[in-house]
Amino acid sequence: MSRTVPDLAPGAPETGGIPLRMAASVPHDELPRVLHYDADPASLPKPKKRKVTLLFLVLGIGLVVVTLLSAALGQMQIPIVEVIGSLCRRVGLECGAAASHQNADAALWEVRFPRVVLAVFVGASLAAAGAIMQGVFGNPLADPGVIGVSSGAAVGASLMIITGLAAGSSFAIPIGAFVTGVATALLIYAISRSRGRTQVITLILTGIAVNAFCGAALALMTFAATTNQREQIVFWQMGSLAGALWESVYTVLPLLIVGLLFAVLIAGKLDLLSLGDDAARHLGLNIERLRIGAILVVALLTAAAVAFAGIIGFVGLVVPHLVRMLVGPGHRVLVPASALGGAVLLVVADTFARTAVPYAELPLGMLTALIGGPFFFFLLKSSRTRNGGWL
Repeated sequence: MSRTVPDLAPGAPETGGIPLRMAASVPHDELPRVLHYDADPASLPKPKKRKVTLLFLVLGIGLVVVTLLSAALGQMQIPIVEVIGSLCRRVGLECGAAASHQNADAALWEVRFPRVVLAVFVGASLAAAGAIMQGVFGNPLADPGVIGVSSGAAVGASLMIITGLAAGSSFAIPIGAFVTGVATALLIYAISRSRGRTQVITLILTGIAVNAFCGAALALMTFAATTNQREQIVFWQMGSLAGALWESVYTVLPLLIVGLLFAVLIAGKLDLLSLGDDAARHLGLNIERLRIGAILVVALLTAAAVAFAGIIGFVGLVVPHLVRMLVGPGHRVLVPASALGGAVLLVVADTFARTAVPYAELPLGMLTALIGGPFFFFLLKSSRTRNGGWL
């Protein structure tokens, strides 16, 4: 049976923001609320649906346009209507225009389409991996290179070259790069793990040390290689999609698709890490499981991407920043939007790399670094001017 508290004298103190005179009518077995007034709870800032829809619409249409342009441009110019006609004929439809050159279809399906498809998935994988790394580390400077995937892949590719195994098979270098890239990432995680937990700062410092060791091993192999092998090592590190064939696309495509699917699945949990490890753990998040899962996804995406394309920098660093400035830091939107943005960026960069100089091809990794470096500096300056730091 509930009891009531008698009224107090005028001027009596308040408790929990509620006068004791008011609390007198509250049953003893029911606790009063601290906020005893009608008010809507504060909601976390969310990106506007219209802005998100517009972003995905622009990126989707832009990806279709740049892929068609990339297939049309080259040493042999092919009109876009003929590119569309070739695609339609392959699926049994009647649209577009017939080929005006007898070698147009061969150039499209044997050279350009494999390269464009590989550029789309490599760019999407690198950008999505960069977005995940920045969410896991809570650091705007994080990219897939932090966990040593790129440097480890470079060591594996160089090892295949100097041992002569690359001469026997066109898949030797990609296999070596993929295996050592994933192994390096797992090694960094294993070294930085202590007492069942992994501190972010320990993971970063371990990555710096392992990256330095891989750089020294790479320099040693470059020094010991022959002139021809040295040129192969240097050219691979610059990044290129010049040797893209359907065989390489079929080999790497399942890995990239699986990695991108897992990246989208874990994107929502990355938002909780911004609250801090303790708060995320109190909300029921298994931080260690999420962290090792994210690192495995990043290692898979990056190693599969660089296996056939070489080291391509700044895609995983610049694209997530740019998307974050447009729609905010929510990873449910950030990860898939970064993947689309990375695909658009790499297709444009690869098209420029193979068409800027007649009968020559610029290294793709060098081009992305030359363009990405100044552009990233501009993003940092504009972000700092507006709100004092990282968005």
